[in-house]
Amino acid sequence: MNNNAPIFARQDNLKFFRTLNSRVNNYFKENNIQKTGNWKLHLKAVILFAVFLTPYFLILTLPMPFWVMLLLSIVMGIGMAGVGMNVMHDGNHGSYSNKNWINKFMGGTIYVLAGNVYNWQVQHNVLHHTYTNIPGHDEDLDAGRIIRFTEHAEWHSFHRFQHYYSVFLYGLLTFNWAITTDFKQMRNYLKRKLSYGEPKSPKILWTTLIITKIIYASIWIVLPMVIGITWWKVLLGFFVMHYTTGLILSIVFQLAHVVDHTTNPAPNELGEMENTWAIHQLYTTTNFAPKNAIVNWYTGGLNHQIEHHIFPHISHIHYGKIAKIVKETAKECNLPYYEYKTMRSAIVAHFKHLRELGMKPELSV
Repeated sequence: MNNNAPIFARQDNLKFFRTLNSRVNNYFKENNIQKTGNWKLHLKAVILFAVFLTPYFLILTLPMPFWVMLLLSIVMGIGMAGVGMNVMHDGNHGSYSNKNWINKFMGGTIYVLAGNVYNWQVQHNVLHHTYTNIPGHDEDLDAGRIIRFTEHAEWHSFHRFQHYYSVFLYGLLTFNWAITTDFKQMRNYLKRKLSYGEPKSPKILWTTLIITKIIYASIWIVLPMVIGITWWKVLLGFFVMHYTTGLILSIVFQLAHVVDHTTNPAPNELGEMENTWAIHQLYTTTNFAPKNAIVNWYTGGLNHQIEHHIFPHISHIHYGKIAKIVKETAKECNLPYYEYKTMRSAIVAHFKHLRELGMKPELSV
C-alpha cells in the first residue's frame, strides 16, 4: 500500500488461519448456507431504516412541540447508528449480498449517514482492518492530542481527565463526518494514493463528495427550514441526531480495541510484525456481550469483532455461529481469544483503560 506499511509474518508454525478457514468453510458447506446476508438481514434493514426515517417524515409533516422533535431526533440517531452498523457496514465489506450491485447500493447508504464511501473504505477496510491497533497506521487510534488511546501517543497533563471527558467527545463522530472530516480525509488519502478496490479518478471522487454533501445538507437542513421549521430548531435537532449516532458508534468501536486486554504492537526496525495477520487480530481485538441477543441484533455483530476482523467478508448474521469455531481453534493453538461477557463490563474496562493511559507515563504501571 505504501513504502512504510508494516509487513506481517508470512506463516506460523501453528497454521492457525489455515485450520480455522477450513473449518469455517466446512461449516457453510455442510449447512448449505451462503456467507452473505439472508432474509434476517433484509428484514433488519427495513426495520432500522424505518426507525431512522419515519421520525424525519413525522417532523416534516406534523405540527409538534419542540421537545417531541428532539425526542424524535434521538430516535433518528438510534436508527442512523443501526443502519450504519448493520446495512452500510456489511454492504461496504461485500457481505450483505452475493450480488455486487446490491452491496454497492447498501454500502452507498453511508451518504444518507453523512459519510463518503471512498473515505470509509480506505479508513476502515484498508487502514483499520489491515493494520489493526498499529500506532501510526490504524487511524481509529488517532484522536489528535485530545484523547490518548495508546501508550505510544504523546502525553499531556489534561489526559489525566480523559476518562471523564472522552465520552462527551465521542458523540461528535458523525457530526464531524458531515462537516469537516470527509474533506480532510479525501485530501490526505488521495495525496497518499490510497484506494480500496479499483482506483477512481480524483476528479470523480471530489465531485461525488461535493454533490453528495450538497444533497445531504439540502435534505436534512434546507428542506425542514423551507417547510417552516425555525432554523435553530433544525440545527439543534440535526446536532442531537448526530450526537446520538456518534456516541453509539464510538462506544461500540472502542470496546473492541481500546481496552486493557488488547495490544498495540509496533513493527521492528525492519518494518516487520511479529505475527501473521490473522493472529495479529486475536491480540488486538476483543468481543463483548456475545450472548446478548439485543446487542447482537442492534450492533450488527460488531460485538463479535474477532470473527469480523478475521472474516470481514462474511455477513455479521453468521458470527454467533462461527464464534465457537474461532474460539476453539484459538484455544487449540494456544492463542488468545479475548471477550467480555457483558457490555457493562466492557464499558468499565474501556474507561478504566483510558484512565490508565491518562496517567503520566513515568507514574503509570
